[in-house]
Amino acid sequence: MKKTLLILGCFSLAIASCGNPGASKSEGSAAATSDTETTVKAQTPSEMLPGEKLIATADCVGCHNKTQKVIGPAYVDIAAKYPSNDENISKLADVVIKGSKGTWGDLPMTPHPNLSKDDAKQMVTWILSLKK
Repeated sequence: MKKTLLILGCFSLAIASCGNPGASKSEGSAAATSDTETTVKAQTPSEMLPGEKLIATADCVGCHNKTQKVIGPAYVDIAAKYPSNDENISKLADVVIKGSKGTWGDLPMTPHPNLSKDDAKQMVTWILSLKK
């Protein structure tokens, strides 16, 4: 019985983390809306930049947010750390595809081997464009 509850709990957690980020709000965050959610709701997919569209359709939102640290760093923090140049775009695209550990803490970034290098570069280009 305990094993069944554990499996159901893990399954529910996995489903919840893969769902629509605006569909359910945790307690205490109902009044606070993140910039990313507001931006995504305000823009139609045709108004989004290519890299932003790719991020919105990928699993990135499970670990990252535009302005706040979730599991991984906020996109604006990544943009603040890395200058937007071809070398960094290529390096970070490789990180997105291959995954990494240690740059932002002990938790590893999940690899995305099915993502093309060009798509990863578009995503990274958009993230680095958020530099203030």
